[in-house]
Amino acid sequence: MSLREVVVTRTEPGGCAVNLSDGLAALGARVELFATLGAPVHPAFAPVLQRLAAVHPVGAMHGRTTALEFGDGKLMLAAVAQLAGLDADLAQRALLQAGYPEACARADLIALTNWTLYPHMTAVWELLSDRVFARLPRRVPILVDLVDPGGRDPADVRAMLAVLARMPAVSLGLNLNEANILARLLGVAGGADDAGLPGLAARLRAAVAVDEVVIHALRHAACSDGALVAGPYTAAPVRLTGAGDRFNAGYALGAMLRLPSEQRLALGCASSGSYVRSGASADAEAVAAIAAAQ
Repeated sequence: MSLREVVVTRTEPGGCAVNLSDGLAALGARVELFATLGAPVHPAFAPVLQRLAAVHPVGAMHGRTTALEFGDGKLMLAAVAQLAGLDADLAQRALLQAGYPEACARADLIALTNWTLYPHMTAVWELLSDRVFARLPRRVPILVDLVDPGGRDPADVRAMLAVLARMPAVSLGLNLNEANILARLLGVAGGADDAGLPGLAARLRAAVAVDEVVIHALRHAACSDGALVAGPYTAAPVRLTGAGDRFNAGYALGAMLRLPSEQRLALGCASSGSYVRSGASADAEAVAAIAAAQ
């Protein structure tokens, strides 16, 4: 037994959807956000939300996470029991009847994030798949970020993956830890080093039956089509929390621009690399500077 004091030094906006939106907005994308931001919206989100084209709070709840960052990783302590309030009934009212189908129809990319912390998110995604995505007039890429599914029951993970397999144009984004969690669950060979990332991504794509799987690790990122790029590693990051979301932002921008996979991965790595060095979402100039230094 030991006692440690935790001192909160700052309160910042966060959550995958907010972080991804911030990263995309910094890169110049027009972002429309549907997220659990609280009612009233928590003031910590204000610096991000003012940069977005439109904001649609969902329900009255928001999550709160205490992030403990270390030189070799981070520990996320989440207080999110209230997020169980987001279920299919709330989604029916707060999404389907509040402009979400129309927003998806005009989007160049749709992002679904943070399945793990929302107990009813599989039912919500199933509703959106049947009532929105299947009815879109054109093929819109859907970027999915589960967020560490290791704490969820394997049966829940399998049920969620079955819903993903029914959606069109899904890119499943994972970090290496998340990729190996799914590999163990699905009975496919995992990966221990970055050189094996493309093969691991390809095995997961086949097992999950989505359009593509993208994996980002400490020094490289890969796509299930075989693409592998090196990222800008730093031994002294300013901030780690939110780096994966900024990778997703760069990758998403590349997908919106219909760039080839190597360039999508390079954008993701540059966006993430700039963020961990500066602690802020990268704009186009910062991304270009990181890419030029590679």
